[in-house]
Amino acid sequence: MSLRLAIFDCDGTLVDSQHAIVAAMEHAFAAESVPPPSRAQILSIVGLSLQEAIARLAPEASPALVLAVREHYRTYNVRIRESGAAFDPLYDGIAPLLDRLVAEDWLLGVATGKSIRGLRHVLATHNLTSHFVTLQTADHHPSKPHPSMIETALAETGVDRANAVMIGDTSFDMMMAQAARVRALGVGWGYHPPGELFAAGAASVAMDSAELGRHIGLP
Repeated sequence: MSLRLAIFDCDGTLVDSQHAIVAAMEHAFAAESVPPPSRAQILSIVGLSLQEAIARLAPEASPALVLAVREHYRTYNVRIRESGAAFDPLYDGIAPLLDRLVAEDWLLGVATGKSIRGLRHVLATHNLTSHFVTLQTADHHPSKPHPSMIETALAETGVDRANAVMIGDTSFDMMMAQAARVRALGVGWGYHPPGELFAAGAASVAMDSAELGRHIGLP
């Protein structure tokens, strides 16, 4: 049997991190005495690399201000993690779905706008570290929707792109999959509505984990 790879986005796909992301972004803007974006605006950019996300939220900000806000965001998250207060819950059914995929000999990966430190914290918190064989983060790649994360995951695992899927909750994930020429599967429980996912190239949008398993190809 050919190797198969399921690549998951993290925030909004595996875990519900909206409260933590909004809190960190509000803190980061306030630290520079800049009015923070609305909650809806913040959630609309989830999935992008941090610097790209801030630049979109504050298009008139100088490069120096964007970098300052970015550092406040990072410092806030480090402090929250070190305090033990950081906890992003898994969406319903995600852990059993990942277990089933591994049992069916799927290789699993992550492609996320998070830092590698943040991603490893999430996976360790939920005892999922051993499930994933390739982790692609914003530390070493251009922001989504550039296909670099998927291309690297394919190279690391030796999986043909015809046997890979990208699973995410945002249009950025779908466009990244299109750019990498892999099948794009959307989830409807995240931060972009299904219509945006289909418009960005989703082959399907699952509304719960059981449906996602069928879309991936589980029996």
